[in-house]
Amino acid sequence: MALGKEDIAKRIGKELKDGYFVNLGIGIPTLVANYIPEGIAVDFQSENGVMGMGPFPFEGEEDADVINAGKQTITTLPGASFFDSSLSFGMIRGQHVDLTILGAMEVSEKGDIANWKIPGKMVKGMGGAMDLVASAENIIVAMMHVNKAGESKILKNCTLPLTGVGCVKKVITELAVLEVTLNGFKLLERAPGVTIQEIIAATEAELIIEGEIPEMRIY
Repeated sequence: MALGKEDIAKRIGKELKDGYFVNLGIGIPTLVANYIPEGIAVDFQSENGVMGMGPFPFEGEEDADVINAGKQTITTLPGASFFDSSLSFGMIRGQHVDLTILGAMEVSEKGDIANWKIPGKMVKGMGGAMDLVASAENIIVAMMHVNKAGESKILKNCTLPLTGVGCVKKVITELAVLEVTLNGFKLLERAPGVTIQEIIAATEAELIIEGEIPEMRIY
């Protein structure tokens, strides 16, 4: 059974460690703020100038002036701070962020990521994507394994304009957890009820499969 976006976020929550400063990109990554494991403290940063983001607000409790980089309303935790873009990108470029979680349209077996532009379609701009991938040492991608046409987004080589080269360390999708190694994608976990053959069929890149592949533990 393929996972939903909330489940992907829950699984990524298990990658968080106590004391981490974490940047959350637009899309599925923003959901990770809802799933911090018990017993640890994590500070979430948004590139528009927020440190200390909390989970999404309940309906009726939104504050339109408190938003993340994707213009979604957010909550803030005690001790949160707001600052300008120069300080925000100083944190990013200065490598003061321990983990960056991004969405993507494509990821290659070499760890390349394409997540900012589809040729022929209007985009508002690059945003902070290139700064994030150029500066972060630990990047996890949260994405759907295939596109709406059923075509793989886990590729030998990206077909869209690249955002970063050789920077992604791990990819978590509705089907699998993949680690980017020097030899390509290594299958670490599979979604509950999903077979290895189903993952292979949905993946354009070659997969390294060693031993028994455990199911993801979401809860």
